[in-house]
Amino acid sequence: MPQTAPTRMTVTGSTLVIAPSPAPARAPRRPARTPGPYGRLFAVPGARAFTAGNLVARLPMGMFAISAVMMIAGQRGSYALAGSVTATGMAATALVAPWTARLVDRYGQARIAVPATLIAVLGSLALVLCVRTHAPAWTLFASYAATATTPNIGGMSRARWTHLLRHSPEDHHTAMSFEQAADELCFMLGPVVAAFLCTAAFPEAGTLTGASLLLLGMLVFTAQRATEPPVSAARGRAARLRAVRPLLALFVPLGVVFGAMEVTSIAHLGAHGLGASSGLVLALQAAGSCAAGLLYGALRPRSLRTCLTTLCAAMALPWAAAATGSVPLLAAALLLAGMATAPVMVTAMSRIHRATPQGRLNEGMTLAVTAILAGIALGSATAGAAVDHWGTTAAYALPAAAAALALALGSARRPDRTSSA
Repeated sequence: MPQTAPTRMTVTGSTLVIAPSPAPARAPRRPARTPGPYGRLFAVPGARAFTAGNLVARLPMGMFAISAVMMIAGQRGSYALAGSVTATGMAATALVAPWTARLVDRYGQARIAVPATLIAVLGSLALVLCVRTHAPAWTLFASYAATATTPNIGGMSRARWTHLLRHSPEDHHTAMSFEQAADELCFMLGPVVAAFLCTAAFPEAGTLTGASLLLLGMLVFTAQRATEPPVSAARGRAARLRAVRPLLALFVPLGVVFGAMEVTSIAHLGAHGLGASSGLVLALQAAGSCAAGLLYGALRPRSLRTCLTTLCAAMALPWAAAATGSVPLLAAALLLAGMATAPVMVTAMSRIHRATPQGRLNEGMTLAVTAILAGIALGSATAGAAVDHWGTTAAYALPAAAAALALALGSARRPDRTSSA
């Protein structure tokens, strides 16, 4: 027979009271598991909501250019026209984006980003309409230039993290690493999604889908008003971006690394007969950067000089692999090269954060992105000329040289403290 718990008997006046014995004490609970760096990051109230909107709005950033090229070339039969239209859009973005970011800092994200996004979406719709109706070529340039008002969604997201985590440098480093990984993921998936839509559905599908995602994501992102950084009224000398401008020189050769590596790899893989499959090999570079960005966010940040030194060594790998003529070896080298880029970008952006005055963060980061775009354009053009004159193997020396220049520029300044990221 099962044993029963003993009872207690007490006397209250002339009444005998039988009381059950107290329940046995419960075993102590195991201590709660300490959340990891990304667990702490997304435990911040509102972080998951604005991140969801941010990712939806960010994916089209890797879709618009290739969608426009495929749509225009497919309907007008001219890659030269398509390339000129997208180049014009990039130039317009370089001019307009800093002004849009300045307005965001001055008047708030929701107040500026939504109407600016609407203008960009209307520009995309106008481009589709002009292509479909065989409108004059100048209308394509005007329509695509209107998309330059697209806000820097990555910069606005980083500004929110900076505001929310201003008292937690370690978590801020994790957030910046996550943002860099998100950039790489979207620029890796964006062209793939765009190419699939334009070929499997209809030529305009990529542009229309990208515009819809941009508007939807921006509405979700800006609706999270509780995490929006406050508007700063800082003006005058204290709010100028004097300390940021010298840092922008570092981002130009980094952009050259990206632009030259892409063009050279496309030419090299095409010469080996890969054709459309070259996109899968190129995706390894972005995949490596995405994975390294997430890993770097869980580790202690390193100095910019250390990260740039690693980048220099990694950029020599594709050059050496191309000399062997082995495509699998080149794919592995591109993966390793990509892994070296994320820590550099995270650490370099951290310098921008520290140098940007209060209330000008969106503008400071947008200027950095503009410098990268200028470097990409320069690297793409220079790599194309190098391929034509010296071949694809020699052209891989260009991203290696650009990484060395970035190291020289980064080392010329005061070394950063690894504890601040």
